[in-house]
Amino acid sequence: MNSINKIKLGNQGFIVPNIGLGCMGMTQIAGADIYGKADEKEAIATIHRSLELGGNFLDTADLYGPLHNERLIAKAIKGNRNDYSIATKFGYEIDDNEELTWKFNGKKEYVKKAVERSLKNLGTDYIDLYYLHRLDPNTPIEETVAAMAELIKEGKVGYIGLSEVSSQTIRKAHKIHSLTAIQTEYSLFERSAEEDGILETLNELGIGFVAYSPLGRGFLSGDIKSPDDFPENDFRKALPRFQGEQFQKNIQLVNEIRKMAEEKQMTSSQLAISWISSKNILSIPGTKRVKYVEENIAAAQIILSTEELNRLEKIIPLGTETGNRYDDANMASIDQ
Repeated sequence: MNSINKIKLGNQGFIVPNIGLGCMGMTQIAGADIYGKADEKEAIATIHRSLELGGNFLDTADLYGPLHNERLIAKAIKGNRNDYSIATKFGYEIDDNEELTWKFNGKKEYVKKAVERSLKNLGTDYIDLYYLHRLDPNTPIEETVAAMAELIKEGKVGYIGLSEVSSQTIRKAHKIHSLTAIQTEYSLFERSAEEDGILETLNELGIGFVAYSPLGRGFLSGDIKSPDDFPENDFRKALPRFQGEQFQKNIQLVNEIRKMAEEKQMTSSQLAISWISSKNILSIPGTKRVKYVEENIAAAQIILSTEELNRLEKIIPLGTETGNRYDDANMASIDQ
């Protein structure tokens, strides 16, 4: 394995590379393509190449597919399970016919059912990091976290975390059992984790932070020039960030980032990832192609100077409106 920068995620001893591989786009979700069509052979080759470069942290969820993503990962890691750190998530309810109900379920009984299913689908007897994907508004977070803590005692889960939750929820949960990580969308285009004081809370409590969609759903790659660039079935067409006047404003911001990236002889994607790495935050850019996993891992080893960070943040200052990260229905599922 090549050398790669390592960071400590939380205060429980979990050491990970400073960049992971987001696997969501390697399969569909409920029949919809995520960032275009996926190819299983190329996806598995991407996972293997990431490991060769030291990127052994894989992020998935039972929602992805549903369940197909975990099964794809099982194929990729077979025979080398212990070389990988695997994070998966539960909380979007999946019934016994493997269909999404689109309800949230954080009840104790469902936690146990979901973990057993994920263990089976991943072909493993333990999960390194287990997240609640979204808060269940009908179940106290204390009940969910107590059930997750039981999984640690049973040896089925190494560490636990939450996704897209408020500081208030984080504090309640952390009192029940130490959290290792909070995952939320975070990029130059999406900084509500800073604006809402979540990063401050995590620093205070000694909890790690995992940034998903560090390229702003691909916008910061600079490859998207028009809303028509998306394949017909791509879910991004419904996101406010990619619509109307907001799209045009965002393109102007991306063009400024591209100019700076060209000066530094790197891609816009690499500049956006290195911005996060320079903050000692674990990012999990999603890709299903070998070429991009190589590019992303190289980017995470670049640490920008204070001057360069300041220049980037002048292009997109904290509080810049870039459009909501989800449509209204999905924004309502985020604990704020």
